[in-house]
Amino acid sequence: MKILVTGADGQLGNEMQVLAKENPQHTYYFTDVHELDICNEGAVWAYIGEKKIDVVVNCAAYTAVDKAEEDGELCRKLNEVAPGILARASQYYGAALIQISTDYVFNGRAYLPYTEDFKPCPNSVYGLTKLAGECEVLENCQNAMVIRTAWLYSTFGNNFVKTMIRLGRERESLGVIFDQIGTPTYANDLARAIFAAINKGVVRGVYHFSNEGVCSWYDFTLAIHRLAGITTCKVRPLHTAEYPTKAARPHYSVLDKTKIKDTFNIEIPHWEESLERCILKLEKEDGR
Repeated sequence: MKILVTGADGQLGNEMQVLAKENPQHTYYFTDVHELDICNEGAVWAYIGEKKIDVVVNCAAYTAVDKAEEDGELCRKLNEVAPGILARASQYYGAALIQISTDYVFNGRAYLPYTEDFKPCPNSVYGLTKLAGECEVLENCQNAMVIRTAWLYSTFGNNFVKTMIRLGRERESLGVIFDQIGTPTYANDLARAIFAAINKGVVRGVYHFSNEGVCSWYDFTLAIHRLAGITTCKVRPLHTAEYPTKAARPHYSVLDKTKIKDTFNIEIPHWEESLERCILKLEKEDGR
């Protein structure tokens, strides 16, 4: 198959490039804004048509959650308008579309893991635009799949894991929020799930994916420091109110992964197991 991956310079896009080497049966087109502006309808239609693309994986998004509160128009363009363009072009040319979405489509007031049929209720501009993007994709492309994920990190780009390692080595103490609960997601594991869907055949619908298990940002940080061998930084728990942000964060955003596991017959590692793999890879790259 011919596979187009947009947002290829991001965390997930880079992991898709890594795993492409394990899936050499396909032909790949990895693009970011300089190769293909997904907000340009004519360019998108021409690209998908000329390359005869079979599957589009949209990893591109506006993800600056706080900045989105003041930059709503650009956020909407990338998270809502662009997925609609990709969906209409995919539908016309008979391509499948995999759209990556987020736990921010929920307000985080639940107390049980979110299933795919739970009614979304975003409480941030980012969450609203990502939900609108989901709707655009499902309304305009018959062979479309939406995967919601959460707390994404990788060896690529900037993310929470890298930041906590850097701060842990720079500071004697650090405050981290303990009353927001969710599950970290190693982008490499999400990329593997995407490939499982591609190789088995895209099945229309909304799916949830994160690693297994549950933790707070505080617990996550303690695990990061332990696995990175950081012992000189004291991590203290903070209430959300002690660390105000422009955009509201879900207090509880644990995702139920039953549907994606059953549909594509995949096993998902526990978050600590995947975190260890990521940190070992980071240390190897750093020569530690």
